[in-house]
Amino acid sequence: MSVALDLLLLTTSWAHVLLAPYNKVEESFNLHATHDVLAYGIGSESLSKYDHLVFPGAVPRTFVGSVVLGFLSRPAAFFASHLGAISTKADLQVVIRLVLAVYNVIGFSLLRRAVSRRYGGAAGVLFVLITCTQFHLPFWMSRTLPNMFALLPVNVAVYLLWNRYPNAMRPLQRDIHLAIALLTFTAVVFRAEILLLLGPVVLQALWQGYTKFWRVVKVGLISGAVSIALTVTVDSFFWQQWPLWPELYGIYFNVVQGKSAEWGVSPFHSYFTAHLPNLLTTSTFLSAVGALIDGRIRSLLLPVLAYVLLLSGLGHKEWRFVVYVVPIFNIAAARGASWLISRRKGSVFGRLAFLAVAGFLALNCVITFIYSVSSINNYPGGVTLARFNEMYADRRDVHVHISNLAAQTGASLFLQTHTPPYFPDLGVHPQHPTSDWVYNKTENITPEEITANRHITHVIAEVHNRHASVTGNVFKATRFPKGSWVMTAVIPAFERWRFHAGSLKLEPMKPWKVLEYVEIEKLVILERKEW
Repeated sequence: MSVALDLLLLTTSWAHVLLAPYNKVEESFNLHATHDVLAYGIGSESLSKYDHLVFPGAVPRTFVGSVVLGFLSRPAAFFASHLGAISTKADLQVVIRLVLAVYNVIGFSLLRRAVSRRYGGAAGVLFVLITCTQFHLPFWMSRTLPNMFALLPVNVAVYLLWNRYPNAMRPLQRDIHLAIALLTFTAVVFRAEILLLLGPVVLQALWQGYTKFWRVVKVGLISGAVSIALTVTVDSFFWQQWPLWPELYGIYFNVVQGKSAEWGVSPFHSYFTAHLPNLLTTSTFLSAVGALIDGRIRSLLLPVLAYVLLLSGLGHKEWRFVVYVVPIFNIAAARGASWLISRRKGSVFGRLAFLAVAGFLALNCVITFIYSVSSINNYPGGVTLARFNEMYADRRDVHVHISNLAAQTGASLFLQTHTPPYFPDLGVHPQHPTSDWVYNKTENITPEEITANRHITHVIAEVHNRHASVTGNVFKATRFPKGSWVMTAVIPAFERWRFHAGSLKLEPMKPWKVLEYVEIEKLVILERKEW
């Protein structure tokens, strides 16, 4: 059963990778850094070829996770190439994401073991079922966000704090200190907001007498110093700036200078009223049940609630800043669900409680299906570039300009399959005769300037005018000069779900028609007429 549950976690995360293999712009730094580590190595003579020197982003990010992921991915890719599973760089991107999924499944498997040990096997099974039927964690745990690199050490820290037998009064002091060291490392290297989780965890450990103040100070200083030395050494080398501590730079940029507000400001209550309910779905209710019936769950939730409360003080809010608390709420939900299904089935309450848990899991599946359909179809850049590569696979001297929207929605370096670098040791070779293509991502260039550049043979252009049909008037829709280009493909993508309240009255046996999937034209492929 234990292995089967771990495989279910892995299979669920891998399914999301295979169904949605492309990436968004927020994942691109670590994805491209991993690409460069695999392609060029980490020698100083290779740094000039790295993508981050051309597209550095608003703030520098750490290379620590990308270097580790690159080294872990190489043997996996080598094995996959011998099985014939890799033929292009796009396949290599999928392998890298599968490896990152394994990395994070390890943390969830440890949590599941802790849940089973403390609350029984049924709670462990329910923890896995709740996690797998949610959308955000299975979908995103394979994606190269800094938050997903931080997720494993946070989950391992929670495991160390919570993994003990039901009759054990306290965790081992060694585990407490190791958890503090892991959270310190994560905050220093990957995501600075973890400091706001570390604080409540330390205060709770001191209040409950699990450790002593000066021991915490010693652990914090040693782990902090080692973590700072690691990130400063690694990142100063890759960014060619000395000294550079990316997360400290990020705090100064986003918090001290307040630049994060430029990406939007949300009300104080947003994490509690919008983001967490969206992440947890039906676990919101089940975790409340767990907290009501078990004081250990209340103790578990106290630091994470304090973390979300502290984080709410920052104006700019995103779901990924609180994603680390979802596994902890799922532990609480598993405890609540196991209590509900263990009620005596002969009573009305027992039967209703069992049906409620089954209904919550089914509702999770419905919500996840809706989210998955919209997300899978929301990477037009990746879909377009993959189709472009296929359409012109036998042509030479191709020079394609890739629009910002395409670059931000999946047109990664791994999809530049017809140009170096290649990975011959991993089964990726030039696809003759197309090894001379140019993939051009020059920003802030107008359609007129692109047209004037006679070297550019193709354009992946975004549809600016949503009221003009691309198939009806491609030039009005894309702003490209009439007479110079011909459209060869149009790529639609998800736009929204349309709700039809009256459909149940008309067709009560077809409830799925309440929601209608709506997509619109997002990108087009243009070819120069005289090419």
